[in-house]
Amino acid sequence: MSPVPFGARLRAAMDARGPLCVGIDPHASLLADWGLSDDVAGLEAFSRTVVEALADRVAVLKPQSAFFERFGSRGIAVLEETVAAAREAGALVLMDAKRGDIGSTMAAYAATYLDPASPLFSDAVTVSPYLGFGSLAPAVDLARENGCGLFALALTSNPEGQEVQHAVRADGRTVAATVLGHLKAANADAASRGELGSYGAVVGATLGDLSSYDLATGGPLLAPGIGAQGATPADLPRVFGDAVRNVVPSVSRGVLRHGPDVAALRAAALGCADEVRTAVDEVRTPVERQGL
Repeated sequence: MSPVPFGARLRAAMDARGPLCVGIDPHASLLADWGLSDDVAGLEAFSRTVVEALADRVAVLKPQSAFFERFGSRGIAVLEETVAAAREAGALVLMDAKRGDIGSTMAAYAATYLDPASPLFSDAVTVSPYLGFGSLAPAVDLARENGCGLFALALTSNPEGQEVQHAVRADGRTVAATVLGHLKAANADAASRGELGSYGAVVGATLGDLSSYDLATGGPLLAPGIGAQGATPADLPRVFGDAVRNVVPSVSRGVLRHGPDVAALRAAALGCADEVRTAVDEVRTPVERQGL
């Protein structure tokens, strides 16, 4: 049997648990805030606590690979344990690795995160399309084969991204619009069946009015920037318009700062998910609200 596509699993998880992604970002200052040492022991305690608190109740957990990689092989071992434990508890795991390369190297990156035989096998991974979207073909193909997803950087919230993403091509389209167009094409089959596609875009929630862009890619939109970066759930309809139904808001510090208390982490995450539900519900039609 073919695996259930990531887009379908993501839609079901958001409907059941709320449209929210929580980052697992064990940077040094946050470990210190939790009273943990900036070493592998602290990394392990932090990650275990986040998984215990949230993996059975939020839709998506997003480990930032760099914060584990900085501890070398022992840090990667903790990342492997974190991914496995989170998936076992029912969360979808989005590996935030932002990989991008060409040929056999891209194929190796894809196998690292999208091959069920890999110890870092995740439900989805972030990728960079800035060696040309076609360079991501090994990841697109393996994701399709194994029911996984991709989130390609499209309109990121960092100011430096504008020099590439807002650059205008010879055909008059911006680079970001081109990336969104490729994702829409990749999601066409799912869209024809009325399903959420598995190939998503990363679009910052802090960017303001994006009505000049076609965000209706048929796939999910990962929206970082909620909380510490200044965006709120109430901003989502203004930024994303009708595409807000497919938005997966991503929050890290806004939830993680409530640790290491498990109950406080849960309350913060569930409270944020409820705020997102309320904001999205305001733009849904009466029929959609009834689940028809």
